[in-house]
Amino acid sequence: MPHLVLLGDSIFDNAAYVPGGSPLTDQLQGVLGEDWQVTMLAIDGAVTTDVADQLARLPQEATHLALSVGGNDALSCAPLIRNPPDTTAALLTDLAVVQHQFHVAYRSMLQQVRNTRLPTIGCTVYDAVPGLTGQERMGLSLFNDVILRELIRAGMAVLDLRLLCDEPRDYSELSPIEPSETGGMKIARGLQRILLGHNFERAETVAYC
Repeated sequence: MPHLVLLGDSIFDNAAYVPGGSPLTDQLQGVLGEDWQVTMLAIDGAVTTDVADQLARLPQEATHLALSVGGNDALSCAPLIRNPPDTTAALLTDLAVVQHQFHVAYRSMLQQVRNTRLPTIGCTVYDAVPGLTGQERMGLSLFNDVILRELIRAGMAVLDLRLLCDEPRDYSELSPIEPSETGGMKIARGLQRILLGHNFERAETVAYC
């Protein structure tokens, strides 16, 4: 039986943000059907370096992985965006340091994922969150640049959440940075399309939305 394991943060682990509704895990199991098994290892609040602990609990029967992480890492950039230094040069220097640190962590984490030798889907960080400022969206682009660069370098399929979750209703009313039931279903169906239609054996990047 194909067995998908979800790694990362609350983009997948959104049960707390859809009270009375269906969390993404249930939605994904529903669209994939009884022929698939879905296991949640993603944890709300996780950052890139936490994925190693999730991989340590990877079921032996896992056949596919989906990874969505980086949004909580990007939150570290928020104070710098909201209270920038006095000069543009100083701001760019500080942002370059933040991006480099994330790049090192993400590349290391992704290598650990690749070491499993399992077909993997990687996700970008969505940026249509209600209330997000232009400056904050720009800050997110620094992280998405790293994510896309490394996923392409690894030849992994990409689910671009920036294009997929593009409406206010895709986000939880309890916490606007988490997917709602509507957004969760979009993500579930996006993963389904890739799992059932992507040629993982070719090890080349195709972006889906």
